[in-house]
Amino acid sequence: MSNESKAVAYALAAILLWSTVATAFKIALQYHSVIGLLTGASLTSVLVLMAILVAQGKLLRAIRAFPGNLRNALLLGSINPVLYYLVLFEAYRRLPAQVAQPVNYTWAITLALLSVPILKHRLTRRDLWGLLLGYSGVVVISIAGKEVTGSLDYWGLALAIFSTLLWAGFWLLNTKQNNLDPIIGLFHNFLVSLPILGLLIWFLPPPPVQWQLMSVLSLVYVGLFEMGITFVLWQMALLHTGNAARLGTLIFLSPLISLFLIHLVLKEPLQLATFLGLALIIAGVISSRRRT
Repeated sequence: MSNESKAVAYALAAILLWSTVATAFKIALQYHSVIGLLTGASLTSVLVLMAILVAQGKLLRAIRAFPGNLRNALLLGSINPVLYYLVLFEAYRRLPAQVAQPVNYTWAITLALLSVPILKHRLTRRDLWGLLLGYSGVVVISIAGKEVTGSLDYWGLALAIFSTLLWAGFWLLNTKQNNLDPIIGLFHNFLVSLPILGLLIWFLPPPPVQWQLMSVLSLVYVGLFEMGITFVLWQMALLHTGNAARLGTLIFLSPLISLFLIHLVLKEPLQLATFLGLALIIAGVISSRRRT
């Protein structure tokens, strides 16, 4: 296979896995509390990332780099995975998956906005147009969600929007402050998250879990394919491609595939307004992308 073919194969694998996580979140939250799910998934991610580093021959390098990166890892790890996923999982707990997933996708629009104060970028007309389109899509999807449940959880919607600020802010800070190998950096972030989550569980103990096969599998699945392996697949795609911008357009397949999985697995009745709202969000994301 050519390098570009490998890049597309890695990217499609990552996108297909990302397309499943909204459904996986809803299933896992049937068995686990928000903090319980995050702790179990984070532990899974640490083990997976450690195995990947061993396979790449980078584990010793990661261990040696940890003391010098501790302050940075504490900052970034407190945002992602701790705060980001606590907020995101709570949003998924409150909202239909077909609402939470597309709204969370607006992080790419938030990224353009946060780059103004953090990276000193200028806010362009394209950014403003993207903001208008994207959040018009959020309004449309919220109306669709109300048709599904009969009411709209505004607190859940606010959390879903807040999660986009956390995710975009994390990546901007990561770009600005962290020069480490991205997999090593992610490993450090998840490693420092474990004692933080342990303290949260100590002071705010979650309800007991009824351990069964599906509860274990759903927790491990989230840790593997939302937080661990999929990130590495995407990094491999970027490593092999000669055109990252063109590769990035494949990401737009993910929310569409995700909606059909939500319908097939979770049995949520899809609304026409959901597709309209998603189209507006994707248009907003494309508009907000800076020229590369």
